[in-house]
Amino acid sequence: MKDLSRRKFLKGALVSTASVAAAGLTGMPVLAKGEGIYTPGTYSAQAQGMGTVTVSMTFSESAITDVVLDMPDETPSIGQAAAEELKARLMNGQTAEIDAVSGATITSNAVAKAADKCIKQAKGEIPVEVIEQKEEAADGDWLGQEPEIDESSIVAEYETEVLVIGCGTGGMFVVASAAEEGAQVIGIDRFPTGVGIRDDLGAIDSRYQKEWGTKIDKFDYITMATQYAAGHINQELVKLFCEKSGSVIDWYGDRLAERGVELWHESGDSVDEARYHHFPTGHSPRWAGSDDGTGNKLDGNKVLYDYATNLGAQFHYNTKMIKLTREGGRVTGCIAENGDGQYVRYTASKGTVVATGGYSLNYEMMEALQPWNLRIIGRNGSEPGAFGDGIKACLWAGAKMDETHSMMMFDRCALRPDQETGVETSKSGDNGFFWMGSQPWLKVNADGKRFFNESGTYEGILHADEYQKGHVHYTIFDSNWTTYATQFKMHGCSRLYPFENGADPNIPYQAIEGGMLPGLIENGFVMQADTIEELAEKLGLPAEQLAATVARYNELAYAGNDEDFGKEAFRLTPVDKGPFYGAKNTGYVLCTMDGIQIDTHMNAIDTQGEPIPGLYVVGNDSGCYFANTYPNLSTGMACGRTVTFGYLLGKELAKA
Repeated sequence: MKDLSRRKFLKGALVSTASVAAAGLTGMPVLAKGEGIYTPGTYSAQAQGMGTVTVSMTFSESAITDVVLDMPDETPSIGQAAAEELKARLMNGQTAEIDAVSGATITSNAVAKAADKCIKQAKGEIPVEVIEQKEEAADGDWLGQEPEIDESSIVAEYETEVLVIGCGTGGMFVVASAAEEGAQVIGIDRFPTGVGIRDDLGAIDSRYQKEWGTKIDKFDYITMATQYAAGHINQELVKLFCEKSGSVIDWYGDRLAERGVELWHESGDSVDEARYHHFPTGHSPRWAGSDDGTGNKLDGNKVLYDYATNLGAQFHYNTKMIKLTREGGRVTGCIAENGDGQYVRYTASKGTVVATGGYSLNYEMMEALQPWNLRIIGRNGSEPGAFGDGIKACLWAGAKMDETHSMMMFDRCALRPDQETGVETSKSGDNGFFWMGSQPWLKVNADGKRFFNESGTYEGILHADEYQKGHVHYTIFDSNWTTYATQFKMHGCSRLYPFENGADPNIPYQAIEGGMLPGLIENGFVMQADTIEELAEKLGLPAEQLAATVARYNELAYAGNDEDFGKEAFRLTPVDKGPFYGAKNTGYVLCTMDGIQIDTHMNAIDTQGEPIPGLYVVGNDSGCYFANTYPNLSTGMACGRTVTFGYLLGKELAKA
């Protein structure tokens, strides 16, 4: 029997069952009044969550008997993870009026809205919908054709000076800084609210760094960025970041301070003997205990939203950009679809900014542009909305995309021993959030042999996995791991204890010890054993070889000299105290890093190398800045670039 993908199966199921239901309403006998609540059958409806959410509900005369949720574009670890609970709430409550699953409000609301439509169809209160599921493209044409929109279908038009498409990390900085200069600005976003502003914002020469004494030479930094990218960058953009990022972070710090929130920066270690040079660039707010005045916790999105709206900026949420509009070679704005499914036009006199977050949730696009990276991932932690819509719209408008394609990955996904790495596991959401995976413990391949210096960049060992069986590695550590975590002097978000200046780690080792690690063990993503041989058996590794590898590794650790791979002595720790732990490791996607080529004004470049009038790009939709691998030893390099260029662009457009 030919295998069917879940999407193809659902297409057939949804169309056929909806047709049956329709037949029940139009040609089959209908229950007499009082015999039942519903016309039996299966009904389907859609609503907008992070992506399109499809709910199919099967009814008897008096009850909901089954629920199927199809929501492939929802965040795997949030929306998709809530699917079973949402289904249970619909079934148990027999109503669409369900409570949202904590942390998955947007997806929950979309499921409830679609379920309500299904119920109304079953009651005969609204017409039956036939949901046509789009086939997965088989021809590799990820770009497709620019949509054609009939002018007569446009129900409203909005005029502004600056239009920002996407209200995430970069977009919010554009809106706020443009509004600050007095510009008329509208930000649109496909979601019901802004998707948030990332923490760990990279910068050089901020007041926070100056107060601590952190000094970073900009030409050392530019050299580092160039080396990681093998020259596939525009050095002028990196130079612009070095010269302007500090003042942008200071501005953001002022906005946070107005709301009672402290900003801290990651300090370097006074003694740093790591082989790979670290640039202490990260800055993050300390949100704990902060409040927006109504009892809700503050976040960066709320801070800048309030600041911008007080200055006159407008936000149109539930509004998805469909295509950019052009006139005489200039990009004039866009046509979008609002929350009611109607087309609206936006016209911007000074500039249109695309900031939709890259394409790391568009697996078809990634398969076409960087398939090698899809072989070494098992988890997707992308920000919502990263479907490539902004990049595709710019390409339809004549822009040029980077010719080298890359994504940011961390080595922080754990798989069960019988799971395979790759797209299907990443899509499923059935994977372990192994935050401690970047620690430089012993790591071996499927043969139980050490093959790489574990102390380096997060992505280094993932790319080395391309040469190993199953494209994975295995992390081995022992019960002394909390002691070793403070000895390793890790940088950026991998650090599990406070920095020398007291700055907080993203996740402290106490939180991992108290909840995260036990949960991973309980769910089968980390194995625990009393002996190395038992651990090998649980991981599916050859016991004799793993025992020999551990013995050799311990010998090197006791001597304090890694003769085999050259790991630094302070990161060379033995595996000799049981119980022992092990995890099958693969990559964790954060974002794509290639995008539309831009100049130092963030103006999109066309295929002839000229700026496109009226079109600007920031954040993960923009290119010219990264290639090959992410320089994660500069904390927040991507987010810092995004907010710096967003802020500068808003100022420049406002003054145009």
